[in-house]
Amino acid sequence: MTPIHSNLGRSFDASRSPGKIAIIDLKDWDNPLEVTYAALDAECDAVARGLLAKGLKRGDRVGILSLNRIELLAAYFGSMRAGLVAVPISFKLPRETIDHIVLDADLRAIFHDRERADLCPAGLLCIDFDDASGYRALLDFGTFETIEPAERELGMMLYTSGSTGKPKGVLLSHASQRWSLTTSASTYGERPQHRYIVAAPMFHMNATISVKGALASGGSIVLLPSFDARKYALAIERFRVTWLTSVPTMLALVARERELVGGLDFSSVTNVTMGSAPLTQALVDKVQALFPKASINNSYGTTEAGPSPFGPHPDGIPRPATALGYPLAGALSELREGPDANEGVLYMKSPMRMEGYNNLPQKTAEVMSDGWYRSGDIMRRDRHGFFYFLGRADDMFVVGGENVWPGEVERLIERVPGVHQATVVPVSDEIKGKLPFAFVVRQAGASVTEADIKAFAIANGPAYAHPRLVEFRDEIPLAATNKPDRNRMLAEAEVIARARRPGAGAI
Repeated sequence: MTPIHSNLGRSFDASRSPGKIAIIDLKDWDNPLEVTYAALDAECDAVARGLLAKGLKRGDRVGILSLNRIELLAAYFGSMRAGLVAVPISFKLPRETIDHIVLDADLRAIFHDRERADLCPAGLLCIDFDDASGYRALLDFGTFETIEPAERELGMMLYTSGSTGKPKGVLLSHASQRWSLTTSASTYGERPQHRYIVAAPMFHMNATISVKGALASGGSIVLLPSFDARKYALAIERFRVTWLTSVPTMLALVARERELVGGLDFSSVTNVTMGSAPLTQALVDKVQALFPKASINNSYGTTEAGPSPFGPHPDGIPRPATALGYPLAGALSELREGPDANEGVLYMKSPMRMEGYNNLPQKTAEVMSDGWYRSGDIMRRDRHGFFYFLGRADDMFVVGGENVWPGEVERLIERVPGVHQATVVPVSDEIKGKLPFAFVVRQAGASVTEADIKAFAIANGPAYAHPRLVEFRDEIPLAATNKPDRNRMLAEAEVIARARRPGAGAI
């Protein structure tokens, strides 16, 4: 394996196969843009030279506000090559939140696409990907000596979703992310034969590590501007994609396009990685049926503690479909705050750890201690040492004195014949404190009823955890990261419950 440069901006080695296609950019669906490793490498250097020529200095923060595209990748890698800190920003945030990030990150410049031009603050160096006097004028082609980062020097900053308050900037070093890439390479080997598809947004760890990992392994990437279930499915067949990267909800939406996918050839797909959200056996079965030749991998990671702390079992024991894996060598994982050492809140300690939250020492101290990061995710460990995700500690709610984990109820509901997808949230109740409320998407043509779901849940799980109310929807609303938007559903569930609340004393 060719050593990965210590600077994340050189996560890939273009000299190995300079003429090979690195990126197939689908910004223009009808006219895909193919970019070689040599061309991508040259454009990254041109960005680095151009930014320094504008007066930016080592350690300055550079924002990126755009849909996925080749220019975004060049800005991302090029900024880091110059010793700057890349700060991808969610394009789905409201203006006031983006203004907060710009100030909090102390941005010195920001790359953006034309659609986001009005979100760029006045007085900041704004570089428009779609303006000839912007991005193209910035590029300064020529050789460039990439900055060698100091130990734990910052390479990028990713902001949390802000679902529980203002987004927090997670400070990530070159060393932390490089450890993930080199560990993955030594664990799984090189994968230059693969063609990956990336549709998750580059402001999220799922996409950033997928892109860096694919390029570091010498593979090719089919890059969608954003996720669209139909185009995602069509692109798999059109470009003979072999490796899918995704959030589980994305593939749940693909599986719903039954008429479309039934006529597509997915025989090229050999690997499916789903991460960043809980995975149910029901969805695994659906995905396996869509991609019968594929090995399915349930991935886990956090922005704060690294993208891939789990991997294969050291003794070669096959990983169960919904398991996250076995802790990687050098990535310590412990379960605390639970009934025993095999269930509880996941704590992690590894070189992948963040350097802290930007400008928030107290918040950092709340989750970091002696190098250990408290994830807030509830896990269990089986007898072979495989870890399984149960739910967020913050998501757990109490029904009449009993703890209920939404993920467990969702997995149960998705076993009901005719159910495609479910999301469970709590609603207030004067008697029980909280009651489970389920948003459910039916399979095409199915006639499953609320009574069917309640009866199945009571017959196959604890009665106190069964959904008291079921709301059928055409689709589950998604947050910016393509995960279910629980905050929106919590608010909607309370409104619906007030109108349809069962009588007091319901079990």
